[in-house]
This record gives sequence, C-alpha cells and structure tokens, in this order.
Amino acid sequence: MCAMDEIAHQTLTPVQARDYAEAIVRRAGSSFFWAMRRLDEERRNGMYAVYAYCRGVDDIADDEGEADAKMALLNQWREEIGRLYEGAPSRLPVAQALVEPIKRFGLRKKDFLALIDGMEMDAADKLAISDLDELFLYCDRVACAVGRLSNRVFGVDEENGDRVAHALGHALQLTNILSDISEDAERGRLYLPADMLAAHGISETEPAAVINNHAIAGVCAEVAEIATRRFSEAEEALSKCGRNQMRPAVMMMHVYRRILEKLKARGWGRIDEQVRLSKLQKCWIAFRYGMF
Repeated sequence: MCAMDEIAHQTLTPVQARDYAEAIVRRAGSSFFWAMRRLDEERRNGMYAVYAYCRGVDDIADDEGEADAKMALLNQWREEIGRLYEGAPSRLPVAQALVEPIKRFGLRKKDFLALIDGMEMDAADKLAISDLDELFLYCDRVACAVGRLSNRVFGVDEENGDRVAHALGHALQLTNILSDISEDAERGRLYLPADMLAAHGISETEPAAVINNHAIAGVCAEVAEIATRRFSEAEEALSKCGRNQMRPAVMMMHVYRRILEKLKARGWGRIDEQVRLSKLQKCWIAFRYGMF
C-alpha cells in the first residue's frame, strides 16, 4: 500500500502537477487514454487529474492490507478534499493537480467525497449488500460520482450530464460486479443483494457458499437485465449530448456493453470463467468510438 506520506511532498508548479497526473494515466494503460487525449488541453488535464484521484483511492481500497490501515488512508484523502475546497491543499501532487480543474469546471466536493464513501465500503474486511437500493447506492458512489465529475470536465449541462452519469454508472458497475463475482468472493465481497438472493432460494451468507449455489444463475441473469436496461438509458441520454464532448463516455459504454454481452453469451453456470475483451477488440472500439 502506498501511503500518502510515501509520495514526495513538495510544492509543484501547475505544469509539474499536470504532468504528474498524466503520468499516472499513462502508467495505468487505460483503454480510454486516447479518447481523453482528444479533448482540448484544459479538459484533458482536468480528466487526468480526476482519473489520478480516482485511481489513487481505488488502489487504497483494493490493497491487501488491513482494513483499519486502508480506512485511515481514505480518511486522509477525505481531509485532503476538505483542504482543497478551503483553498489550502497539501503538497500531495494529485491534490495540486486538482486545484485548477476544481476552479475551472466547478467540480463538486460531494462527488469527490461520494467516491471515498464507496471505497470505504470496499475497504472493509467483508462486504455484503442488503438490497437493491443499497446496491444502487454503492454504484452511485463508486461509478456515478466519477461520471458526474467527468461530465463537468467535458462541459455537459448538468441535467443531461447527471442523467448519463446515473445510467452509465449503474451499467458499468453492474457489469464489473457480474464479471468479478468469483474474484470478489475470494476477498469476502458479495455485491449481489441479500434480498434478491433470498428470492431465488439462496439462504447462505458466506460469499464462497453463495457462488457455489446453482440458483445464483438466476440472480446474475436478473442483475444483467438491469445492466442491459441501464445501457439503453445511457445510450439515449448520450444522444442528447455533444458527441465530441462525451467521446470517452461513449467509448466506455461500448467497451463495457460488449463485455456484458459476452458474459450473457457465456451464461451464468460458469461464473468463475473470466470474460475479457481481447486487445484487438479494445483497439477496434477505441478506433471506432474514440477517434471519430
């Protein structure tokens, strides 16, 4: 785990801070890097800073360390966000990279904090979701909040932007959940809602037992249909936005929609069988939706 104190604390120039955030995006090898590159310079730098922040808190939650240690690091970020909005960020490079985007694009404090709330759910030793409302809350925190931040950088009006963030955030996160059920279970995480499991006759509560119950196929199919509807809602919402503005969002939608289609084609009887897009498929989607 990389504690904040392990990163050299120094006052950077705005250019150095931007370069630092861009380096994080480049190292991550994101398929959406080239879509971000096509934004104008100010929006591109804004997205790099937002991505660097999201990547940082996500890495904390996904670390194999103790829950208390992860919670402490996330709380440090919560305090850092507070300092940012008070005009006094620390010398943490990613925080410095966020200063200008926050001012220029009106990024909302509550969206940064919502992501931390979601990461705190993931950072716990065990995670269980009680019902569909809690699942949607989790999706809002870890995905929709990122969409709301991104849409402000893209320059989309709030009404359309929030509609896209809601639908696409749910679609992407539900697809992630369906793709990583076995891996998450090994880490004590179970995102499929308890009330939905019970409705399908699954009474077990331990993730390992749940995923070995054949009735989980019905639960997965139900969640997949919700994700499918959300993708359709996202596509409709995106049609009301400028194509150039939302190029990275369009690209993400097509990548994850393709993954969901492959998951559904594989079926839910082999959830431990990973589904991924090949590099060629990702390159084609990047070319088709990211370059034109």
